[in-house]
Amino acid sequence: MSKITIKSLGPDDALALAPLIAEYAQALKRGAPRRPDQFYAERILGDRAAEVIGAEVDGKLVGFAIFFDLPEIITGLRSGQLDEIYVHPDARNEGVARRMIETLVSEGAKRSWTELRWIVPGKNAPAVALYEKIAEPANWKGYVLPIDRTASA
Repeated sequence: MSKITIKSLGPDDALALAPLIAEYAQALKRGAPRRPDQFYAERILGDRAAEVIGAEVDGKLVGFAIFFDLPEIITGLRSGQLDEIYVHPDARNEGVARRMIETLVSEGAKRSWTELRWIVPGKNAPAVALYEKIAEPANWKGYVLPIDRTASA
């Protein structure tokens, strides 16, 4: 079995992260493959609100997760919000996503989070199968309200 290492990603990881972001976008949108965009990866890695962890297998970046540390208004504490998680197809079914989630749970314990929550596309059967093994369903539904950015221009 290969060695999985989970680490915080920073600006120096943008070159390795860019192709994974492009693959993830294509997997969700099913369009033409996006060109890896190192500038965009640098923006994500430098974002003041988002944090990014990466999964390496034998020293190669094969996955990432973007998360936020948010106020939890009911308790007055904090919670973690996992926003995106992606593992390259060649590294799936090796425990990579599970290790990233376990890492976020450990980080959440250090930060005194009340919970780690995330919203996932329901049609991704393999991902949902993992989530149902390691977490319990939330009592809320997710909705999307698109915002027409051209209307404000």
